[in-house]
Amino acid sequence: MTDIIIHCAVALLLPPLLLGVIGKTKAAFAGRVGAPYLQPYFDLIKLFRKGSVFSETTTWVFRAGPLITLSAALIAVLLIPLGRHVAPLSFSGDLILFAYLFGLSRFFTTIAALDTGSSFEGMGAAREVTFSCLAEPTLFFSLLTLARISKSLSLSTILTHPTPAIWLAAGASMLLLVGALFITLLAENCRIPFDDPNTHLELTMIHEVMVLDHSGPAFGIILYGAALKLFILGAVFVNIAFPVATGNALLDWGIFIVAMLVLAVAIGVVESVMARLRLVRVPQLLVGATILSAFAMLLVLR
Repeated sequence: MTDIIIHCAVALLLPPLLLGVIGKTKAAFAGRVGAPYLQPYFDLIKLFRKGSVFSETTTWVFRAGPLITLSAALIAVLLIPLGRHVAPLSFSGDLILFAYLFGLSRFFTTIAALDTGSSFEGMGAAREVTFSCLAEPTLFFSLLTLARISKSLSLSTILTHPTPAIWLAAGASMLLLVGALFITLLAENCRIPFDDPNTHLELTMIHEVMVLDHSGPAFGIILYGAALKLFILGAVFVNIAFPVATGNALLDWGIFIVAMLVLAVAIGVVESVMARLRLVRVPQLLVGATILSAFAMLLVLR
């Protein structure tokens, strides 16, 4: 019961801090002080205190989009083991539910954008769906590879099975998976080099263009849902890349939190040293990630 409470507390409270660490890291590379680490929390509080403005052209779909997106993310985070502990929700085949929860989230985000009737937001929705079709195979191949290694279809077993011994036995496959998942992590969370969450350049916006008409609490829900998605995919990456388990419950939780913060710093470093890709290059990198994960699966099936 204690692990479940800690799991929920970490999953609900930590995501905005990751965005703060990323922003602080980027500011340090740019020679600036940057916003405080807790700035994302302040932004959310400010948005939830405001009112929302809805266009008369929108329907219930526009209002339901952020809520359903957040609900899908909250269910997905309950399927992921954190700190080397079993997830609160765990059953055989839950990896399929996990993948399709992200599909549901993306579906309602895109139709909420289309519901505005704006051709600009429709352009962003088309880009989002196109790139997601190229990113999702990587996630599926990676999970299937880990399912093969762990001989289980439950995420709790799949993501807690990797150990230093597994890395020694199947190091090539694990290394390919880590590379593919890190690329997918950046793409799915609209980070540089795929997208810039702070951009306002119309010709290159992808995700941000779909939420331009949201305001107040609805926009706050979208921002928190995006932070939660980063946390979820980051937790999947950390479970594979840093398979450290001490046997001490509290120490394992501490190691997990530190590993997530280190991942946030790594994302900030990547965004600081890399330039954004041209849109025509994005599919090439996503296909490359899929190929890496496919090779990892082939190595396991040998």
